[in-house]
Amino acid sequence: MTDYPYNPAIAQRFRGFLPVVVDVETAGFNAGTDALLEIAAVILTMDDAGFLHPTPCHACHVAPFPGANLEPKALEFNGIDPDHPFRNALSEKEALTNLFAPIRKAVKESECNRAILVGHNAFFDLGFLNAAVARTGIKRNPFHPFSTFDTVSLAGLAYGQTVLAKAALAAGLDWDNNEAHSAIYDTERTAELFCTIVNQWQRSNGGFSGLTVSG
Repeated sequence: MTDYPYNPAIAQRFRGFLPVVVDVETAGFNAGTDALLEIAAVILTMDDAGFLHPTPCHACHVAPFPGANLEPKALEFNGIDPDHPFRNALSEKEALTNLFAPIRKAVKESECNRAILVGHNAFFDLGFLNAAVARTGIKRNPFHPFSTFDTVSLAGLAYGQTVLAKAALAAGLDWDNNEAHSAIYDTERTAELFCTIVNQWQRSNGGFSGLTVSG
């Protein structure tokens, strides 16, 4: 993790968007009906040479919203017990409010217009994020509502791998299967993967002309 200050140059690198890596752990695949259980975010910053670095992770355990569906197979897969007393879970509104505060601050200090979600299968994470925002009525969501950077596509291009664990190993990063499928661990590894791919491009091209953001 880095102590680099937020560099306004990152705004030119990504068309006014600040990349923020997000991972969610859920109780199913349907963002409208299934519970959001964990959410984590890593804000990225840029050094004076134009290389990206992750900052410390922000994360919350989330209490299932009233009436949320809890799929047993999903809970078995991620190992989360929604009722565990030591989770210290926050309501969706509290969790998102806490998570969005440092992101909004970073967007402002980086002189960006808003954040853009970076994720592995990013549509899944953004779908659950947007659904929780809609349920809670939170205003000023810092994220673009539909544009993303997806490390599945980027890792497929860079390394011929689309599974996060295999892509991380192909990029020369550490991977611990015992830690996987927690929001914090997956977010930190995805952030490292995204930075590695973008920085590799930076080294190969001796600079940047700006990545094109879809949408």
